[in-house]
Amino acid sequence: MMKNIVKKLVLVLAISLLGFNSPVLLAKTIKIATLSPEGTFWMKQMRAGAKEIKKKTQGRIKFKFYPGGVMGNDENVLRKIRIGQLHGGAVTLGVVSQSTPDATLYGLPYLFSSLDDAAEIRKITDPMLSKEIEENGFVNFGFAQGGFTYLMSKEPIRSLDDLRHRKSWIPEKSDVGLSVYRYVGVTPISLPLSDVLTGLQTGLINTITTSPIGALALQWHTHIEYVTDQPLNYLTAMMVIDKKVFDKLSETDQKIIREVMGDVYKKIDEQNRADNIAARQALINQGVKFIKLSEKEKAEWEKIDNFVINEMIEKYKYNKELYEAVTLHKKDAPTFH
Repeated sequence: MMKNIVKKLVLVLAISLLGFNSPVLLAKTIKIATLSPEGTFWMKQMRAGAKEIKKKTQGRIKFKFYPGGVMGNDENVLRKIRIGQLHGGAVTLGVVSQSTPDATLYGLPYLFSSLDDAAEIRKITDPMLSKEIEENGFVNFGFAQGGFTYLMSKEPIRSLDDLRHRKSWIPEKSDVGLSVYRYVGVTPISLPLSDVLTGLQTGLINTITTSPIGALALQWHTHIEYVTDQPLNYLTAMMVIDKKVFDKLSETDQKIIREVMGDVYKKIDEQNRADNIAARQALINQGVKFIKLSEKEKAEWEKIDNFVINEMIEKYKYNKELYEAVTLHKKDAPTFH
């Protein structure tokens, strides 16, 4: 009797030890969804990073990507992460605004005067924002710029009054976008990114706000003829993994993923800057006309930021330290209240 008990205990112990050390049992496939189409620089870099992680973890950690919006828009991806169908996503920063309101800061209108200005500020603020996002449930690996957004349309937009006569699109649940259009006096049409091309094709919308690289990557440029040459706000994206999932990985594997994907997002961030300059030229080469605003109109447009930023401060109750760091170079930024 005692011998049988001892044998069973030895067997249980052996199985337990095998479980703790078996690469098969420790293996994890991390499922990541993104709107980025297959073949883009983003996807190539993320796949290269996944390959390196698989090699460095001896096959314990694999990534499975769902590109091109097959899992739905960013909101759908977030919902699928919550129910465990996905483990993470490559998404825009604003998608985590419910858990981390400060994630909307980079998207405020007229926040940065140039890409150099944004890069300088982000040296300080990226780590602060990254820490907040992780404390609120999502591990991220740095941020990748999408460049500045512009109004793009089938008909020229030379004034706010012109904009009032267009059928304008904004992304779903874009509080900053809604605030902008509230100031202008327009009711925009909200669609998921996956439906924008169809909306342009059918005439449901005729005006979009995006970056040059976004317009090309998503094929929206085929339905626009004019760009109002006035940068509006700064786009940023990131890859997040549910912290509950990430924390179950070994410390060694967590470190490898952080290092590799951190490098991947630095490369994407750097390349996107160059790609946006090239994308602008590509739009010009395809006959898209860039329209300069008059000085009078530019002054009118730049009044938008005060209205919107004050609304967002009130709505999101930003972290004062982060808000002041992000707006450090913006001399006309509303005082934190």
